[in-house]
Amino acid sequence: MSDPAFPPLMSGLAVTGQEDPFETACQRAVLGCDAGLVVHNLAPDCLRAALVFAPEVPLSKAMAMLPTCGIGLQNALGALAPPEVAVHLEWGGGLRINGARCGTLRVAASTTDPNEVPDWLVVGLQLPLWPASEDGGETPDETALYAEGCADVKAPALLESWARHTLHWISRWEEDGLEPLHAEWRGLAHGLGEDGTWYGATGTFLGVDEDFGMLLRDQDTTHLIPLTTRLETL
Repeated sequence: MSDPAFPPLMSGLAVTGQEDPFETACQRAVLGCDAGLVVHNLAPDCLRAALVFAPEVPLSKAMAMLPTCGIGLQNALGALAPPEVAVHLEWGGGLRINGARCGTLRVAASTTDPNEVPDWLVVGLQLPLWPASEDGGETPDETALYAEGCADVKAPALLESWARHTLHWISRWEEDGLEPLHAEWRGLAHGLGEDGTWYGATGTFLGVDEDFGMLLRDQDTTHLIPLTTRLETL
């Protein structure tokens, strides 16, 4: 297997075994690595990777990197997978392929203060390639990439494509603002307009605010769940 090739503004770091690229990327970020580092573990059954960012905006706005990475993955699969494969994005980072859960995106940063500019922010990807068992995923609502007609999508090519498409959307954000990002995300959002229980709150998922906070309408009012609530602490 050849090493993945990344755009000029990015560099790769391969890890193996049980080493978690997300945790490794956060450790490297704490030590001051350059932005654009892509830490990856290309195990046969799962693609795990993480991107390191150095935001220049407050955390509340830098959190847009979570949906940006989701859009990048959807675009990458759109280029590599069969056209009938549908990819949607859960607000909190979950990924859906043909309606079933298939992996997730996670995020951590050097601060949890939404008004502070973080020294670093890391978005991690975990995408199962093969089902956990012959019956499919761990639950009936879970799947894996190769179980959805994507057996010809090779992990290194998908990783490269994810990095390129994510970088493209970062450039769009810097040049054109958040509007194109919002428009692309709305077309991919899972559950938009539906009633249900979302991240501990019940209501109708109306959409997102400027900073991708979830807008949830109940019988009395509209609530805001900031995207910063999805931050992990390591």
